[in-house]
Amino acid sequence: MAVLEDDRQLRDDILVPGLRQFGFQAVGLGRAAELYRCMLEDRFDLAVLDLGLPDEDGISVARHLRQCSDIGIVVLTGSRAEHEEIRALTAGADIYLRKPAGVALLAASLRSVGRRLRIASRPVAVPHDEAVDGTLSGAWRLVTDDWNLVAPGGAVIALSASERCLLRQLLDADGEAVARDCLIAGLHGDEPDYDPHRLEMLIYRLRRKAREQGMPVLPLVTVRGSGYAFIARSSVP
Repeated sequence: MAVLEDDRQLRDDILVPGLRQFGFQAVGLGRAAELYRCMLEDRFDLAVLDLGLPDEDGISVARHLRQCSDIGIVVLTGSRAEHEEIRALTAGADIYLRKPAGVALLAASLRSVGRRLRIASRPVAVPHDEAVDGTLSGAWRLVTDDWNLVAPGGAVIALSASERCLLRQLLDADGEAVARDCLIAGLHGDEPDYDPHRLEMLIYRLRRKAREQGMPVLPLVTVRGSGYAFIARSSVP
């Protein structure tokens, strides 16, 4: 399970060791980008999220996790505003706890979510060694010869030249955020009059195309202050 909390002392001295004492295989992370990178290698079935993260709003993280998976989400935050609780639960959180909630209460909440997911508190990380004929099992694949994107379940969408170029840059980054300027340069070189909103529209249309083709939610996320990242396992020839 992942513990996403930017307060290092709280995370490393209290939450992670405390949850391990309750039988959870907890991994401490301080930034949303770290979580996204870890998700390329391990599958987390439970996550504890702080809302006040340095690189992305915790509500946005919860929303992305819920769209891309059935992970159990417990929000642990210092915010006491009711509207924040409503936002978190609407975004996909299963439980909303206010600091300073004790580790015992947090563990009980995680077990409650785990029971609903039929995982309780067993170890939940799946090693990233599932290779089949040289390709990753369950990976998104960019087929460059035919300009197609293939989802883990086999659904296929045909890509335009711009969509293919965009995805190639994102998948080559292996889960890291790619800056908007870099994406634009890859798409249009040094074109001085390029409107940055065209990149946003390209991504919007690509997400919509995937949705209309019955694909799972495209794991292409906005990383605040950085750019965009493709946060699922993927392979590129």
